[in-house]
Order: sequence, then structure tokens, then C-alpha cells
Amino acid sequence: MNQIKNKFTIVVLGLLVLVSCHGLEELNENPDKIGSDNVDPNLLVPTVINGVGKTVVGLGFGDLAGVMQHTQKDGWSSGHNAYDWSNDSHSWNSYYSLLINDKTLIEKAETDNLDFHRGVGLIMKSYLFGLLTDLWGDAPYTNALRGDEGAEFFDATFDGQKTIYEGIQADLEIANGLLSKSQDSYFSINEAQDILYGGDVAKWRKFANSLSLRYYMRLSAKEPGLAEQGIKKILSNSSQFPLILTSEDDANMAYVGNTSGDSWPTNTKFDTDPQGSYFRVKMAATLVDAMQALDDPRLGVWANKIEQPLVLDVTDYVDDSTGERHISQASVDAYINTVGYPVDYDNDYVGLPTALTFGAAYNLSENVNQGSYNLHVSQLNDIYKEASGDLLQARLISAAEVNFIIAEAASKGWASGSAEQYYNEGIKQSLNAWGVGDSYGDYISGSAAYSGFEDIITQKWIASWSSATEAWFDYRRTGLPNLQTGPASKRPALPLRFYYHINEIDNNSNSTEAIDKLEPTQYKGDDVSNNSAWSKMWLLQGTNKPY
Repeated sequence: MNQIKNKFTIVVLGLLVLVSCHGLEELNENPDKIGSDNVDPNLLVPTVINGVGKTVVGLGFGDLAGVMQHTQKDGWSSGHNAYDWSNDSHSWNSYYSLLINDKTLIEKAETDNLDFHRGVGLIMKSYLFGLLTDLWGDAPYTNALRGDEGAEFFDATFDGQKTIYEGIQADLEIANGLLSKSQDSYFSINEAQDILYGGDVAKWRKFANSLSLRYYMRLSAKEPGLAEQGIKKILSNSSQFPLILTSEDDANMAYVGNTSGDSWPTNTKFDTDPQGSYFRVKMAATLVDAMQALDDPRLGVWANKIEQPLVLDVTDYVDDSTGERHISQASVDAYINTVGYPVDYDNDYVGLPTALTFGAAYNLSENVNQGSYNLHVSQLNDIYKEASGDLLQARLISAAEVNFIIAEAASKGWASGSAEQYYNEGIKQSLNAWGVGDSYGDYISGSAAYSGFEDIITQKWIASWSSATEAWFDYRRTGLPNLQTGPASKRPALPLRFYYHINEIDNNSNSTEAIDKLEPTQYKGDDVSNNSAWSKMWLLQGTNKPY
């Protein structure tokens, strides 16, 4: 794990940045443009990593944290809390722009025989295409990124998800081979520009194989035979396929915190609005309640305790000596009649219920402006006000996740050892990653003790804090955790995918076939085509999951 260095130059503006598969008719040839023949690959490495890291946080600490009920917003919340998405909500253009830069990195590395840089490029390519197909479904892959080769590639065909996953696995296997030599066998590595691992080849190799394990498990409900074969291959040969098994090897990218663009998204250093990002985001009741039931030490790392506990009394007043607000039953009744939710009298942590209609008024808040500070609801921990910090990381994949995947594999008979062994290790590595490893013994001997498969997915969901995208993908294939919608939710079920964006639909005729291949569910509602967040992509079709 390395921090973004102030001195590196992100060469986004100098690079060829193209929309995924259309619009190159207007491309003007520029003899000075940066391409694989004249670019320094060490400048491309941080450009791609930085873009991927920000994407991971933008998703997993953003709207998908709302879907998976890690957080809820009490202002400007419809996309976050209620999945009020449409065909202009999520564009994949930035993903393909990063892939153009990554393609240049790979091509330059191949030309100059730079195995390290090529391996890094293939891992980042796999990560980005993995996100694309996981989020949308079928997507341009085989003929994507080729618009500069001629007009026949302007409208790239959409590849099926199985083709994309197979391509990802092939690239990751190549990367594993490229990165299998000793550190001193590689040259032209600039440690400062590798803002993920500081040029550590062995850690990148573990990253490649851990991603491969992730994507094999992704297929476990749809293609169990293929998933089992791939997982067994990796787990049966640890020397050939080393994995991220301890938190020291987590694929984390830190934030610099010098500008708004390189700072944690909820920081109050650059966003000083009292209704800004930090104040809009509250802990979700679903996560708070689950963690309190487990006496989970990570809760205090992620959340602040409420500032002013509520106490039921005969009259209304604030006790200055205790900091408590006393409320009468008449006040409680009036509140419930308006908001429709009971009062939460917890003295420590209170989360916002899912998709609450009057979120700003929850728990008798006297300030009912959107996105305002609520004395009676848990804000995020103060660390999330900072622009940077030791725990403010883009978490691409972790030892906790890998151990939970192995635990799930063991529960299916696909791995040696017990599911409980790897479940415990997953928890241990997550606690270590968040600085509360000393609590492991007490925690694992309490309510968090292993009792079955559901515990694996529940703990994996908790451990995905700030990276909730992966929890969403797990939910889709397992139906766990058993999350419920709220009164303001767009549909009475959680969404399954992003809509293909209207720009892609309008500009690429091949999108029609991809949309027709989607399978609508009973929750499609008034979406005019199969292009619905409640339609099933190939990965989910025939699995009966999550509904």
C-alpha cells in the first residue's frame, strides 16, 4: 500500500481518452498525441490506479453503500437510499477512458519488454472489465478500445458476460506468470509511481490471483462446475497461485488530501457546506443494529456516537449535566404520527432506517433541513471529515475478502480445511485492517462465533465497509444479507444492475441486442424495455437469486 505521491504527474490530459465505443468519427489525428510509442509507462501506472481507486470508493462509499444499507442519506438521497435510477444515472465512459490509458500501458510494456508493467496493466484491465460486466451485464470487450483502427469499430459489439469473465481469467493467468520472477529480475520500476504496492512484484502477483478467485466465486451460482474447477486450481497450489491472505497485502490506495480532487469524498476541508457530503451521510440502521448485536469493535471506528441521547419522561427538557434530551409521550406520539417511525432511545449508536421518507426529521431531530447535523443519529466517525488519513483508503481487494471466499469454498467442499477456520481468519484480517485486531479473541468467542454459511456472507458484508460494491454482487448471487426495502424505495426489491446509459443506447445500435438478452423480473415496473435495474443479466438468469 502506498500513498499517491505529490510529485507524480497524472497524464490524463495528455493521453488519448476515448469514449468506449462510439464517437471516433470526429477524432483528429494529432502527431503530438501520447501513445504507446512515446509514453513513459511509469506515468501511466498511477493514472490508471488512481482512476480505479476513485471509482471503487465512488461506488462502494457512494450509492451502493446505500443499496447495501451501510449508510443512508438524509438529504438529496433518492439515488442512494431509494435506487431512483434511470437510463441517465450511470455512464461507463470513465471506465473505458481508463481502459484506453491502460491499453496504452500494456502496449508500451509489450514493446519495451517490461513484464512488471504489462502484468500491472493486465490486472487493472481485468479489474475494470470485471466492474463493467458486474455492474451492467454484457458490454463491449473483444472489439472495444479499437475506434482508432477504423470506422468498423465505432459501434463495438457487446460481448456476453461469460466471454468477458473468461477473458478476465486468461489475462489474470498471464499476469500471474509475468509476475512470478524474483524482484531483482525486473527493471524500469519506479516505486514512487506505483501508488498501490510501491513496485512490490510479489504483492501484485497475489493481487492477480486474488482477483481470479473473486471472479470464479462470482460464477458459482451460474456456472458452478467452472467455478469449482477454477477455485480448486488456485487453492491447491499456493506456490503457483499465491494469494492476499494478510491485511498487510491488501490492495489499498491512500488519498493525498492536497486538493478536493485527491481527498476523501466526505472531507470537510474542501467541502465546508454545513449541508455538504459529510453531513448528508449517516450510518444505516441495518448495519448499526447488526454490529451492535455482535458487539462489533469496528462500529466505533466507522461511526460517531450520538451527541444527545433521548430519554422518555413526563416533560420535555434538556439535562445540561448529562447531555440528555428528555421527551414526553405527547412529543413522541406527535413525532410518530408525522414520521411514521418509533423513537430510538439507544445511548450510543443510532442509524437511519432504509429509504426513510422524512430522513432529516428522524429520531426527533429539531433541525429538519436536508443533510443537516442530527443530534440523535450517528454521523460517520470524524476521520471521514479529513481529507486523508491512515484509514481513508480505496480498498480494491482485501485479505478479509479472500479468506471469506475460501470459507465459502470450503463450505461447498471446494477447499480443504474448515469453513470456520477461514471465516475466523477473514474476521481477524478485517479487524487488523481497521486497527482493532486486539479485540479478535473476545469478538470471535461471542455472538460472532461461526454457526453456518449465512455468517460468512454477513461478515463479508460488514467487512466491505467503504467497498460495498462487492457486497452487492454477493447479495445478488446469494440473497444475503436478507435486506429489505423502505417506504421511499423505487421498487419493493433491491436493484440488480445499472441501466445502460441513454447515450450508449442512442449511439450504439448493438445495445439493442444486449437489452433484449436481459431477463425482466416482476419488479421491472414501468421501465419501457428490458433495460431495467430490476432485470437479470446472464450471470443471474436461472439461478433463482436473489429473487
